[in-house]
Amino acid sequence: QVQLVESGGGLVQPGGSLRLSCAASGSIFSIYAMGWYRQAPGKQRELVASITSGPSTNYADSVKGRFTISRDKNTVYLQMNSLKPEDTGVYYCTSGGRSGSYYYPSRWGQGTQVTVSS
Repeated sequence: QVQLVESGGGLVQPGGSLRLSCAASGSIFSIYAMGWYRQAPGKQRELVASITSGPSTNYADSVKGRFTISRDKNTVYLQMNSLKPEDTGVYYCTSGGRSGSYYYPSRWGQGTQVTVSS
């Protein structure tokens, strides 16, 4: 099995930046794709970005040009720039598969809180 541990969340002012990290352990050879989801209060969980072993990346329209997902060995990162209050939420690291632009998670981390507020 794969275990995922996120870090890097916190409080940041609008326009600021944060970098989230997710360390994968366990059966990492089985990981083809990884992704970040977020869930804002009162809203459904949404896919923010995904990356394959290619690497090939996909982003939600709401974060294109501001967020960058990258992968280095067993760790996936989410660099978040020009943060907005609507980016606030719990961010979850996932591992799974991807077919074209369709990403399907199979394992989830515990989540890390990101709060964008002045």
